[in-house]
This record gives sequence, structure tokens and C-alpha cells, in this order.
Amino acid sequence: MIVAGVMSGTSADGINVALVRFPSDSNGRARGSSPHKDPHSDFKLLGHEEYPFPAPVRRAILAMMNAELAHVADLARLNFLLGELYAEAVAKTARKHRVKLDLVGCHGQTLYHQGVAERFLGRKLAVTWQTGEGAVIAARLGVPVVSDFRPADMAAGGKGAPLVPFLDYFFYRDPRVARIAQNIGGIANLTAIPAGASPRQVIAFDTGPGNMVIDAVMEELYGRRYDRDGKVAASGRVLDGVIMRLLRAPFFRQKPPRTGGREEFGREYVGRFLQLCHGASKADVIATATALTARSIADAVQRFVVPRFGLRRKPTSRQMIVSGGGAKNSTLMAMLRDAMASLAISLHFSDEFGLPAEAKEAVAFALLAHETWHRRPSNVPSATGAKRAAILGKISYA
Repeated sequence: MIVAGVMSGTSADGINVALVRFPSDSNGRARGSSPHKDPHSDFKLLGHEEYPFPAPVRRAILAMMNAELAHVADLARLNFLLGELYAEAVAKTARKHRVKLDLVGCHGQTLYHQGVAERFLGRKLAVTWQTGEGAVIAARLGVPVVSDFRPADMAAGGKGAPLVPFLDYFFYRDPRVARIAQNIGGIANLTAIPAGASPRQVIAFDTGPGNMVIDAVMEELYGRRYDRDGKVAASGRVLDGVIMRLLRAPFFRQKPPRTGGREEFGREYVGRFLQLCHGASKADVIATATALTARSIADAVQRFVVPRFGLRRKPTSRQMIVSGGGAKNSTLMAMLRDAMASLAISLHFSDEFGLPAEAKEAVAFALLAHETWHRRPSNVPSATGAKRAAILGKISYA
């Protein structure tokens, strides 16, 4: 079965598409989800592509993430527009790699995520919203589409995130090596897998900002979408006092499971960050934003992960495996490598394990869609806080 996984992250940079082939065993079970198979042979990545959003579309997405400015009509239009753009991206990728699709798994574009229940009209509710009309994608491609993955986990009492740990566990687990799968997209999140762990011993959570603050500050100060290869950050000096002050925020002390997004690290947060950096050079501000990502990850690992690694037999090694757009930022990776070395954790990239850094999340949603199509749960309750396993997503038929 060939499944296209589709992902667009909180940075709203563009659309990632991964084409994945899933074989089945004699019982019809997807080997990609079997804990008794070698995860490296369970599925095959056939190809992946990335398509940047047109500048007006990206501006519209970022504007609509600001709930106070969003108009209902524009939100409805964006839902259908993204459906068209996702379908075009998948069709283009399938043609390029000459494959015939059976199924699509589309995460959609997150506009709002509130994983902790808050009071609304007399009820306490946790809510999420990923947009990009699945029915449009199905109609254009002529195959079923699984979308809107997060609500089922939230209905089961979870935070609706993170969902990628389902892939992380089956792909990276090892009887003697303790591993952290660290994704750095707009938000940074990790999956910690102790040596020899069972699914119940996996923990996963958002560590804080990934590229989100760096990108926003680059756009504000330099008029660029991101700091290519971390060159600007490399020329600046980190403002340690600013970092120390920011890391005292309640979010970074909150125990997992926890989730974050633009609600925590968006426009208002960036404004406060710039105020704290007032008077510093532009390069110093970018260096500080980059260090915030690296140190918030290291702080989370030291507080919440390293103690878990000691619960079972002592691992022969500890590894952090990085994926996501942040893996391309050499300055960020150098900062993170130094921070992990102090914790006796070596730094690696998902490419070394057969998963290109920029494709991993799209592959994850191909896997989740495959499980949903076979009516199997694919959340990890120990990661999301859900009370039970849940079959994720909604199916739109062609």
C-alpha cells in the first residue's frame, strides 16, 4: 500500500510530502506498526518533496493564527484553498516519483491549539484546529484521505500532541541505546525512548520554541524568512541574561505531557523577546534567539529525560537524533551538540537512520493514516496524556 503523508508546520514555510510503501504480513497487519519487526525494514520511503507556500498564502496563514484578527469568511476560504494546495503538492510528488497512491494522510495547517482545558461558555474545553479540507484533497486525487488527527486523542483526555512518537518508538527503539528523537520545526518537540523501553515508558512533549522565534526575529530585523545555515547567529554574541530570564517562564518548568504553539511563542512572545534584547546588535538578537532554542531543549532533557533514562538497565550509549528544519541551522546544531555533550548524549541526524530530516513528520502522518485505514489506534497515551488508545483522524472518500 502506498500512502502520501502531508505536513505543514507552525512556521507555515510550506508543504512537505512523503511517499511511503507499507507491506503487510500474512495476517494483513501493517509491518510498519508491529513491535516484533525490524523497524528499518517495515516501510520504505519512496520519495519526498517540499513546496514553499506562495508569500501571500503564508502571510494569510500567519495572520489567521492571530485569533483576534481572523474573519470567519477568510478562515473558511483558507480551509478550501489549502485543500487545493495540498492536493497539487501530492499530485506533483506522485508524478515525479511515478507512483500510484492508495491513501493520503494530511495533518493540515494548525491555526490554534489549546491542549489544556479552559472555560468557555460554562464548560471547560481543550481544543485544536487544523485546517485544509480533506474532501477537496480526496476529490482532486481520487483516493481516500485521512485528516484531522488530533481531536480523537483530545476526546480521549489527551492533549492532541505530540503524535509523531508513534513513529519514533517503532523506528528508533533499541535494547541497549537510550535515544531522544528531537524534532525542530516551528516548535521543538522530543520523544524520549529509554533503552529497552515498552511503549508505556516513552515520554514525549514540546520543549519550547524551535525555529519560530528565530524566524520571526529574522523577518522583523532583516526582512528574511529565516537565518540560512545560522550564519547571522554565528556572527553575534548570546545575551545570557536574557536567556536566563526567559527560561524562568512557567512553561519550561511544566512537567510533561505538555504542548506549545503560537499561543505561547508567537507574536506577543517575540515582542517581549525584542524588548528584553533592546540595545543589542541585530546579530546578537539572532544569536540569542538561536541559543533560546538550544538551551530550552537542553533544559528539558536535563529536567525530564535524563532521570527517566536511569530507570532501566544502564544504556551503553545515549543519542539525540535531530530532524526538522532546524537541523539545517549549523549554529543551532553546534549549540545543541555542546549542550548535549555535557549530558553525555551524542548528537545525530535522522538522515543517518534512513529518514531525511525534512521528511520525517510527513512520513509519520503517512504511518498514522495507514493505521487509521486499518482501524488501529496510533496515539501514544504516555506522550499525550490520553486515558486510552485512540484511532486517529477522519476519512474523506473520493
